[in-house]
Amino acid sequence: MENKNQSQKKMLGIFTIITLITIGIVSNCGCVGKNENTIKIEGAFALTPMMEKWTAEYRKIHPEINIDITSNGAGQGMADALLGIADIGMVSREVNNTEIERGAFWISVAKDAVVATINTDNPVIEEILRKGVTKQQFKDIFITRKITTWGQLVGNESLSDDLIVLYARSDSCGAAETWAKYLGSYKQNDLINVADSAVNGDNTLAATIQREEFGIGFNNIGYVYTEKLADGTVLPADNIIPVPIDLNENGVLDENENVYTNRSAIVTAINDYVYPSPPARALHLVTLNNYTGIVKDFVYWILTDGQQYVLDAGYVPLPSETITAQINYLESGTRPEIE
Repeated sequence: MENKNQSQKKMLGIFTIITLITIGIVSNCGCVGKNENTIKIEGAFALTPMMEKWTAEYRKIHPEINIDITSNGAGQGMADALLGIADIGMVSREVNNTEIERGAFWISVAKDAVVATINTDNPVIEEILRKGVTKQQFKDIFITRKITTWGQLVGNESLSDDLIVLYARSDSCGAAETWAKYLGSYKQNDLINVADSAVNGDNTLAATIQREEFGIGFNNIGYVYTEKLADGTVLPADNIIPVPIDLNENGVLDENENVYTNRSAIVTAINDYVYPSPPARALHLVTLNNYTGIVKDFVYWILTDGQQYVLDAGYVPLPSETITAQINYLESGTRPEIE
């Protein structure tokens, strides 16, 4: 009897150890309590309005699927996708080699752009809208700080000696990386290092510019063009306006460069490659290794039926050949950058 009891105790101990190990493994993979009918999405503010539209339309035909969306920046979306915490990471910048080595697999789904933004009460706004701002001038504001006052920017110190208040994004985000890349071989930290202040989130930066008369920042167009009129025209929100780029640097904003009046105008400019890329850029959905199950089905729907909602949501559809390539990548589970 004693040997039998000892044997039972030994078996119970082994079972307990196996159970604890199993719990630890499950916990570490992030699978505890995961609902098989839920898709968890995190990441770029830039993609969030589009993803919300796709989600609303997809759930009309698949009400059994729950889709949770969290806007926390492209960097966090990428990190959580690679950790398996999120099924999809929304990423609004290029995927880098380090992320590819860690298992990043991505599908491009749409395109939008970053614009510099100022307050509508800016002291030299009429001059800015008449002349535009060159790429070099943007660099001298956001990177070198050679331009420090609004009068200096427009070449007339007598108009304003007010200091430019420079804002950047504190969260790891595609908007900052894209704007920095437009200015040259720069990164988000180059913007943060010289900024007067850095704030968290696209919506927060837009709200900051709306109340800061002397401020300048940058935003994804979805957070600038939010004022919808009865006829469907979408204008910039109150107290915020995009800074036009003087593309040919002739000191005058020519008619073909004036593409900021409403959302439709700038979307057309992006689509026609009038607005430069960067700061226009493709938007991606990232996962770990490859897409499977209900998540793959959802991404396939985005690339097919879901594309009909892209323009109406204020984004730019990718060319048909690019969409076809993305579908092939989705089906094969790989893409040229990974091979």
